[in-house]
Amino acid sequence: MYIHIGEDHMVRVNEIIAIIDKGSAGASGLAESGAAINLSKGPFKSVVVTGKNIYLSPLASTTLKKRSARMGIQDF
Repeated sequence: MYIHIGEDHMVRVNEIIAIIDKGSAGASGLAESGAAINLSKGPFKSVVVTGKNIYLSPLASTTLKKRSARMGIQDF
């Protein structure tokens, strides 16, 4: 199964390690890493970490959480 993380980009659900809100990501310095792929045309709202990439998403972490819950893939 896939989840849409913004700007026509889909990620396999089983590849997602973490979805972090902008505030937490900013404090960790994760968003400033050179490896991050910016999917947002403006400021990002969340960070999606996979085994291969780090994505800066224009979608809020709560929105991504709701999408994962709707698909029945959430373990929270």
